[in-house]
Amino acid sequence: MSEEATLSTHSSVASTSFDWDKIEWSKFSPEERHRLRHRMIEEKHRGHDLMHAEMILILFASIGVAQVLLFLWRIKHRKSYQAITLLGMWIIPFYLCVRLSFWRMIIIWSIFSIITLFVMFKATRKKLHVNTPKIVYRWFLWIYQASYALGIIGYLVLLLVFTGLGLLLPVNPDVILETGVTLVFYGVYYGVMGRDCAEVCLDYMSAAMTVRRRRVRVSNLLSHTIDIRTLFLTVQ
Repeated sequence: MSEEATLSTHSSVASTSFDWDKIEWSKFSPEERHRLRHRMIEEKHRGHDLMHAEMILILFASIGVAQVLLFLWRIKHRKSYQAITLLGMWIIPFYLCVRLSFWRMIIIWSIFSIITLFVMFKATRKKLHVNTPKIVYRWFLWIYQASYALGIIGYLVLLLVFTGLGLLLPVNPDVILETGVTLVFYGVYYGVMGRDCAEVCLDYMSAAMTVRRRRVRVSNLLSHTIDIRTLFLTVQ
């Protein structure tokens, strides 16, 4: 019996063995090719279920261990954790956007980085200018409000897609979905970046203000001591 006759029924196809590297697909009908491809996939992936389960367990275990290590790192070495994670969040997305030519993200990232670095430069000086706290507060407050608004708008846009209401609009649903995801990403990313940068500025400004207060107290104490000595000598 020829191979073509053997494949005339589903049972004969299932009972025949093939060399999948040498099989001539053109000899079979579309239905037979579909059955053969399905059988080929089953044979090639036979016994892989256990391996896939092990891979999933290893993945979950790795995620759990990584979370514990990150938590311990943040508790015991807060400054290094904050600096490295902030640097990674700042540089890695920009690198990926350059590789993928996402020019909109690159432009927004560049504007945000220039202004934020200028504000951080002002906030990390040992001698703070009088207007520096006001500048820091206004900039990061605006970042918070803008990121919050972007996140809310993006969430509402995604609700339109998931509930099917986006089909009522004269816009491609894929465009609506992409817009919603982009807005949510911008809101979350720049919101987290603004929060971390604000914490860095706050730490430096608090340290500078503490040193200034100590100096003022010491100078007031010295001037008070000098006044007492002068008064005592005058009385004598």
